Amino acid sequence: SAGTVPRRLPSRSDMGRRLTLLLLPLALLAARAEGDTAAAEEVKIEVLHLPEACSPKSKKGDLLNAHYDGFLASDGSKFYCSRTQNEGHPKWFVLGVGQVIKGLDIAMMNMCPGEKRKVIIPPSLAYGQQGYAQGKIPPNATLIFEIELYAVNKGPRSVEAFNQIDKDSDKKLSELEISQYLKEEFARDGKKRHPSVHDEILADIFKKNDHDGDGFISAKEYNVYQHDEL
Repeated sequence: SAGTVPRRLPSRSDMGRRLTLLLLPLALLAARAEGDTAAAEEVKIEVLHLPEACSPKSKKGDLLNAHYDGFLASDGSKFYCSRTQNEGHPKWFVLGVGQVIKGLDIAMMNMCPGEKRKVIIPPSLAYGQQGYAQGKIPPNATLIFEIELYAVNKGPRSVEAFNQIDKDSDKKLSELEISQYLKEEFARDGKKRHPSVHDEILADIFKKNDHDGDGFISAKEYNVYQHDEL
């Protein structure tokens, strides 16, 4: 169902987790409301800090790195803090593709590295009438997030990223091409890790993305943005 998400593959390094995220979009907040129609409500955005050099500005499909805290508007209680997750590392996620609640996708558009925002998200753009019991969010809850954005990078599911991995330009990604991509990322990272980490990530990428089982990840299977042309 729309309320379930794939879990991140266990790995032995931060880089391994990051690579898995680059190729396999994962959700940060696990559930999204089903069947809720967004009313005429809007996300209210207050810019707390804006750097003098505000570039690049975030857009749909970008890979963002951010910290954020979530509060219930009703009583101010904190229900989420990214600094207490994953050894305090900022979160990586792709903007505008549903990895986070719709209100956060909206709230973090046109945001630049170093910018801080306080945003108010209505229930229709959060967890709606259902709420999210696992996250201690009651039904019809208005949410407040305090966000600090650290980095705006070109997203992993962009045309440019696909073409970078697709060395022979045949519009499909082979196991060899993705294996080479992982090796290059590992080399750039420079950390020592067990060879099985590479194999585990590679196997998981194909398990999650090679939907027709032909041994290749096609442009359609790779590309989560319906409007992009490859």
